[in-house]
Amino acid sequence: MGAHNEVSGEQWHPSACILCECNCGIEIQLDGRRFARVRGDKRHPSSAGYTCEKPLRLDHYQNGRHRLTTPLRRRADGEYEEIDWDTAIDEIAARLSQVRATYGGDKIFFYGGGGQGNHLGAVYNRALQAALGVRYFSNALAQEKTGEMWVDGKLYGGHTKGDFEHAEVVVFVGKNPWQSHSFPRARPTLREIAKDAARTMIVLDPRRSETAAMADIHLQVRPGTDAWCLAAMLAVIVQEDLVDHGFLAAHTTGTEPARAVLAEVPIDTYAQRCGVSGELIKTAARRIATAGSAAVYEDLGVQQGPHSTLMSYLDKLLWILTGNFGKPGAMFVHSTFAAIAGASAGGSGRSDGTRVRCTPVTGARIISGLVPCNSIAEEIVTDHADRFRAMWIDSANPAHSLTDSESFRRAMRALELTVVVDVAFTETARHADYVLPAASQFEKWEMTFFNTEFPRNAVQLRPPVLDPLPGTLPEPEIYARLLRALRAVDPRLIADLTAAAKTGRQEFTTAFFAAVGADAALLGVAPYLLYETLGATMPERQRGTAAVWGLAQLCAMAYPDAVRRAGHPDGNALFDAIINTPWGVTFTADSWEDVWTYVKRPDRRFTVDIPELTEQLRGLRSAEPFSDGEYPLVLSAGERRAFTANTIYRDPTWRRRDPAGALRISPEDAQRLGLHDGGLARVTTAAGTAQAVVEITDMMQPGHISLPNGLGVDHPDHGRVGVAPNELTSLELRDAFAGTPWHKHVPARVEAV
Repeated sequence: MGAHNEVSGEQWHPSACILCECNCGIEIQLDGRRFARVRGDKRHPSSAGYTCEKPLRLDHYQNGRHRLTTPLRRRADGEYEEIDWDTAIDEIAARLSQVRATYGGDKIFFYGGGGQGNHLGAVYNRALQAALGVRYFSNALAQEKTGEMWVDGKLYGGHTKGDFEHAEVVVFVGKNPWQSHSFPRARPTLREIAKDAARTMIVLDPRRSETAAMADIHLQVRPGTDAWCLAAMLAVIVQEDLVDHGFLAAHTTGTEPARAVLAEVPIDTYAQRCGVSGELIKTAARRIATAGSAAVYEDLGVQQGPHSTLMSYLDKLLWILTGNFGKPGAMFVHSTFAAIAGASAGGSGRSDGTRVRCTPVTGARIISGLVPCNSIAEEIVTDHADRFRAMWIDSANPAHSLTDSESFRRAMRALELTVVVDVAFTETARHADYVLPAASQFEKWEMTFFNTEFPRNAVQLRPPVLDPLPGTLPEPEIYARLLRALRAVDPRLIADLTAAAKTGRQEFTTAFFAAVGADAALLGVAPYLLYETLGATMPERQRGTAAVWGLAQLCAMAYPDAVRRAGHPDGNALFDAIINTPWGVTFTADSWEDVWTYVKRPDRRFTVDIPELTEQLRGLRSAEPFSDGEYPLVLSAGERRAFTANTIYRDPTWRRRDPAGALRISPEDAQRLGLHDGGLARVTTAAGTAQAVVEITDMMQPGHISLPNGLGVDHPDHGRVGVAPNELTSLELRDAFAGTPWHKHVPARVEAV
């Protein structure tokens, strides 16, 4: 049942929270199958015993009535019938093969794989993609982070994070870490900064969020005007010559075009446009530029609104021009145990833009291998010969989580085959041809790949806390059964490698790399090959960890020195440490001098000139903030609150406060519209209408309203509680470059009910 420690004679099982990318280490105490107690695990290398309050209610996920326990097949009348696993696997394999034979494997679209802290299952999902010849896939990152990914790729070819724990100045742009966390021990760190007079917290956000209320400087911009505010801050740094010239000379190329544009920015005009005092903008910019260290975090508040890709560029210019990289308290590029985005199994796509891939129907830009989420329905609901014909959806609920839910439902109805793998009969599963019930996150070996720390980076392979519910299967076994049915690998090779694995780890290592070296096509199905060979020599319930052996080998090859400094002589030793340390292990150890080895440029410099974005920056001078006369308010759809989480919490009784997910609105707007606390309001957008309970709060400025994330899902006992935010969002409102939706900037109007 996994490793544990004894506390007062009680058994505690190590695991991790699955509600955000921090994946804090937790320990779980059971009462039968119920999670009786949950607490932070002090042994975890990153979280060190910290958790917020949300994982304390994980029993609502594990043991809710939403759980599925048998495969389902849609009948001709639209109802579902239970079928056995053998029938499901055989029929799905046959229908996938038929689509591939008729239209090509590139007409099978994959979505998800990795949701719900489910990244190990996604590794095997990629093997199925490779076997089918899939070229197009996507996941939630493509409606959140692809603009930032593209900018990262152009600048330095990696992902940056900040050392917020030690920074003299922290800057949060469209980010409320009090609720959304995103770095270890977020709330204690925020408290420490707020009470230290020598440190400064700067927040750029139209809301007076919990984090903004703690800040020393709150740049409370008008919704949708963030770009003018950040451009004005950068202009102060350039025009007052607060640039770190030594850093730029030593570590960058191509800063001149952006600096030339910023030198001409009319700072006071931009301040008026964004609604923030020019003096406050100058104070914030000077504080950042003169600090010993500064760290910046941008998030969905700007990444899902106007100018989102440009905002990612401006955000990074803020710390690049001031030299806040590669030192304690500043920004860094880090190692990764495994990629969470990248080229698909059947094609390639580079985040640095040297190869531009586009979708087959609409020509939308594919960034880091991901099809923009706002383009998916348009790639299906069409007569175009290259439209997608089948869709595989794993551990995701796009009919609820993607923009304009009705358009996604139409797309599912237009496909010839849809398969959903999930623990619940979700809004998406209700429109699928087949639904396959997965074991939960606490019923199998599992891990996540949000490993983004420096100078010590950690990974956790968490053991199962419980046996799988009868009738469910872990994703690695689901994919293995399908790949067997598809005859993806020659049985003779499997037999030979299995024999080598039984002989010893070194013999297997030699044989495996010889096999993939002789046939490069095997790389795509390598996770399945490992499952069938190395996995066959492991305990049955541990078999899904076989792919981690392969990831450990690749990690040790990519960062040999850093892996050795962390105490692992090679990939085999790293794998053994990971599998034998269920509360997490440090897999790379660096010093700050090593940070430049992660900059993926031959000269180890930042390539700062991005002409497409410099042109957008120049265009701000003549542009006006987006507005819509028919819909005069701006709705932020999907605000994170104390009692909201991703939709794996389907039982609404977990919320002790705000159970219906209130519409937050300013006192001024409420008075003008005749609204009162606890009353009902009707919210209307171009996409739809919904009713919500009203909460009047000075968190919101006039003209700005918000609805929370995670509500509006169906539950067998409680029905649908709260507003499903994507019944109100529109496909047309998206970033012109990356295609990311404007979830945080939805034109709306409100009236009393």
